[in-house]
Amino acid sequence: MTADDSLDELLDELDSNSALDKSQQQVSISVDERQYGKAVTVISGFDISQSDIESLASSLKSSLAAGGTVDGDTIEIQGDHRDRLPELLDDHGYDVA
Repeated sequence: MTADDSLDELLDELDSNSALDKSQQQVSISVDERQYGKAVTVISGFDISQSDIESLASSLKSSLAAGGTVDGDTIEIQGDHRDRLPELLDDHGYDVA
């Protein structure tokens, strides 16, 4: 066993712990009504880095073919997507409350 092998094992263990952390997070989905009666789906409850939230938001927006933004630790997506988001978030490893 070389030093590289133990480093690889450590990195694999850290990766598996981050995946566990994602599954333990409970995110919530709500729909707000904005100006002119437009619906906005708000996903909150993330405990991940800002870059990870932005990456997730980009992926969700692409999957839903919708616009949106990141506001702090929440993701806002244009339209009412309560029906599709739980499955998409589950695919990314998050538990929807």
